[in-house]
Amino acid sequence: MVSLAPKYRPMQRVFEALASSVRRQILAYLSHTELNAGEIAARFAMSKASISQHLSILEAAGLVESERRGQFIFYRQVPDNLVNALHGFVQEACPKGRPLKRESAALAEKGSRTDNR
Repeated sequence: MVSLAPKYRPMQRVFEALASSVRRQILAYLSHTELNAGEIAARFAMSKASISQHLSILEAAGLVESERRGQFIFYRQVPDNLVNALHGFVQEACPKGRPLKRESAALAEKGSRTDNR
C-alpha cells in the first residue's frame, strides 16, 4: 500500500468512505435531515452492528457527526467536509488547477518570507 503525504490523508478517508454504496446511501438519507442509528438501520437489510461500522467510517472521514440524546445517537451530514475534500481533489486532478495551486503556494511562501522580515 502506498503511503500518502499527511495533507492527503483526510481526503483519502473521504474517498474510502464514499467507496461503499451503503455509505453513499446513508449520506443520501442524511442529506436533508438527521436520523438516529435505529432509523438508519431500519432502512437496510443488514445487522445493526454492520450499520454501526459504516457510520463509524463516515464519522472518521468527517462526513457525518453524531450527537447522543438520551438513549439515542443521532447522525447528521457535514456537507462542508465533503465539498472541501472534493474541491481539493479536483484541484489536484485538474490540469488547470495544479499550476494555480503551485502559484498560490509560491505566493504564500513569498508572503511568509516578507512577514518574517
